[in-house]
Amino acid sequence: MTFWHWAMMALQMLALIFVVVIGVIVLAAIAFYVLDKRQTRDAILRNYPVIGHFRHWFSTLGEFFRQYFFAMDREEMPFNRAQRDWIYRASDGKGNTVAFGSTRSLTIPGTPIFMNAAFPPLDDQFAVTEPMTIGPHCRVPYNAHSIFNISGMSFGAISKPAVLALSKGAKEAGIWLNTGEGGLSPFHLEGGADLVYQIGTAKYGIRDDAGNLDDDKLRAMAAHEQVKMFEIKLSQGAKPGKGGILPAAKITPEIAQIRGLKPGEDGISPNRHREVDDFGDLLDFINHIRDVTGKPVGFKFVVGSSRPWEEFFALIKERGEKSAPDFITIDGGEGGTGAAPMPLIDLVGMPIKEALIRIVDLRDKYGLHDRIRIVAAGKLVNPADVAWAICAGADFVCSARGFMFSLGCIQALKCNKNTCPTGITTHDPHLQGGLVVEDKYKKVAAYAKATIKELEMIAHSVGVLEPRQMRRRHVRIVQADGTSVPLDRIVPSHHHESYNTPTQL
Repeated sequence: MTFWHWAMMALQMLALIFVVVIGVIVLAAIAFYVLDKRQTRDAILRNYPVIGHFRHWFSTLGEFFRQYFFAMDREEMPFNRAQRDWIYRASDGKGNTVAFGSTRSLTIPGTPIFMNAAFPPLDDQFAVTEPMTIGPHCRVPYNAHSIFNISGMSFGAISKPAVLALSKGAKEAGIWLNTGEGGLSPFHLEGGADLVYQIGTAKYGIRDDAGNLDDDKLRAMAAHEQVKMFEIKLSQGAKPGKGGILPAAKITPEIAQIRGLKPGEDGISPNRHREVDDFGDLLDFINHIRDVTGKPVGFKFVVGSSRPWEEFFALIKERGEKSAPDFITIDGGEGGTGAAPMPLIDLVGMPIKEALIRIVDLRDKYGLHDRIRIVAAGKLVNPADVAWAICAGADFVCSARGFMFSLGCIQALKCNKNTCPTGITTHDPHLQGGLVVEDKYKKVAAYAKATIKELEMIAHSVGVLEPRQMRRRHVRIVQADGTSVPLDRIVPSHHHESYNTPTQL
């Protein structure tokens, strides 16, 4: 045979191999497509079969590439990769141990360092977090079992499957779920969790035709046994001082019915409650809602300055402690939302690490430590974040974005575009199909349980039996020169600290 004959045979063989390889690739793609659409654990693969694997492959190789080209694990914003990965592993029930050493710089000013005890309690002396009563003067007080709970996310802002997964996960973990200001949906109730009904400025779900508070509707909401408390939303971290508009185009008949809106009309949230012009009005409003519902009532706000709030606590002392709110939720200026103007989300509102301490100290200064419970919110997603807040004086911590990560959020930053790839903040049925409730609720519960477990581990390490026994002296704050100082030396507490031991410098 001549050379040309051999060459032609080789080309034919290569062509055959090429066709076979292409055929195998096509068959594999079909198989992957079927398997991806049928599986329930990964929303990305259900919504983007086959090509979704590239994200997972790139993520797997990411550690290598990041060393040379991309941000390191602690550099991303608003939540870095280390924070997100901890939540993902906790949600999957995987171990959260790491090797070789911390990737966190311990010399950055503001970094908290917890002070381990020389002789911590033995394992059989360690206790779990005790329940805490909220609203002792109410007709129906709430005995809150969990120290870590789910912050407000409205149905409408997040999808039906997201609400269902959060509700069922909260029930599984024994934590409460805040409804957000969008009203009480059947999906909040379906999971069976304890609920905090948030009253926004639009009074969704409990409004009359003019948008004012309707006592009969309020009373009907309180009749739900699952609704344990009511939270008046004065402001939120991402956009303090600003209301909002839910365009009519985004209001489905279902959302309109739940929120008490007329089909075809925009949902208008004023920038504050019209009934509340001063601190006296605020106390009157709180007490009115408490009288109607019989349940604990508090409010959520962002601190701009603590100075005006001295008048608020002085007024409570003047009227008597029964007039006080049962709880106060403090949101930091770093709080998030689906959509907010950049100047507000970036630069308005005091950060939680400053705001929390100021309000705790005012409460304690006026002798209301055992009357008003403090709830901390605003970018507190990992056990160390929660532990710092408890040391600073919070009684509870709530998180929204931490639980979004447990649902599978990948920080795509598409919350305001109805294109959320994981089905959490979209009403696109195709994209919602990626969020499988029966899988995701277990992740929600696992994240909550892991956070509480590791919070209790930190408490054990610093030498107390359970987290609420932690005090400011148990955490040091890194200063500009790289040294650390105990928090109680920077901001001494107004409340008498039990379990008192000498503070170390």
